[in-house]
Amino acid sequence: MSRVPRPSLPRPDVSLPAPVARLLTALGLPVTATAEYWRQERRAIRDSASALGVGLLATLVAGTVLGSATGQLEEAPGLLALIPAAIGMRGSIFGALAARLGTGILTGEFEGELRRASFLGRQIEAVTILSVTTATQAGILAWIISTLLGLPVIPVLELIAISLVGGLISSVFLLLVTIGMARSANERGWNIDDVGAPIITATGDLITLPALLLATLLLRVPIVADILGAIGLLAGLATLVLGWRHETSSIRRIVRESLVVLTFAVSLQVFAGTVIESRLDRFLDVPSLLVLIPAFVATCGSLGGMLSARLSSKLHVGLLQPRTVPSKLAALDVSVTFLLAVIAFVGVGGIGWFAANLAGGVDPPPAYVLVGVALVGGLIATFILAFVAYGAAVATFRFGLDPDNHGIPIVTATMDLAGIL
Repeated sequence: MSRVPRPSLPRPDVSLPAPVARLLTALGLPVTATAEYWRQERRAIRDSASALGVGLLATLVAGTVLGSATGQLEEAPGLLALIPAAIGMRGSIFGALAARLGTGILTGEFEGELRRASFLGRQIEAVTILSVTTATQAGILAWIISTLLGLPVIPVLELIAISLVGGLISSVFLLLVTIGMARSANERGWNIDDVGAPIITATGDLITLPALLLATLLLRVPIVADILGAIGLLAGLATLVLGWRHETSSIRRIVRESLVVLTFAVSLQVFAGTVIESRLDRFLDVPSLLVLIPAFVATCGSLGGMLSARLSSKLHVGLLQPRTVPSKLAALDVSVTFLLAVIAFVGVGGIGWFAANLAGGVDPPPAYVLVGVALVGGLIATFILAFVAYGAAVATFRFGLDPDNHGIPIVTATMDLAGIL
């Protein structure tokens, strides 16, 4: 007689809390299958939750830096409009790089060797072109949108200089982190899609914001800022032409596909920044609000980035079909995102309460109130990001485009704007 296999999971009503089971049922997800998928993906969930935790700590530091930089924000009008775009661009460019490297690992294209003609070398050349081009673009768009909305703003060359210097400093660090993660994932056999977005977001928050604030020191020597701004403008145009007409088809495709979606993304992120800029007086009166912005927005972006990367990789290797209605596997990946969202936004609420207590002159509500508000708002945002992530992945794949180049920038920009609003 064959041995009867031992059940791998308890009964559904025991394995999952009743509220979770009811939520899954409301979402149309089978409780038993979802619990089993979570069990199978427990390593990925653990890795993702750990990465999100690191990201939350990083955003607390970044938010504290932003909250303490009120003097520089007042001295450089327009800087607050630039900050979400500058941070968002680094996350979008290097998040997409991590997604492409993850796909390359799955398809066998990734090589640890760094040569210009190698898969890794081509990816590095593409992100270098995109980093310079979008840094210039972010400064120009921040100035244009601020001017059109009637907001005070420093001269355009000064904004370009700040964006270029701050963006390039952070890009160097992010490139090293992303390559290091990819090599480690390739050697140790773990999935970069599970941790790439939170780690890149955390690194981007930690590095880009201080780099931008450091770059504002250029304003003390106006002629230097103007010269660097002019150089940045020329460099941005030169790299745009170089990337658009590059002799290597893979680099040309990455640049062309990415620039279209990154232009859309940076416009949304600059608009999100102008929303904050227009309410600067309120934020200066309550600096703890500035602490909350990076935590909430970065968590939305990290969750959306992870989901986008997972969907993209499965589309590339044929595990998912680009259907209008999500398949069972896609729905299960979305369920993992919701599970991580519950964990992450409870942490966001806790960080908000902690930050509010650290800020002087603020009488925060009880911790459970802030946690509840963050959780409800976060789950609403997760519905939006799941819809956007799946729609972007499927639509780009159907049109013969690479979802690795589009998913993360679209989701990040959408959630930056939605999170701030």
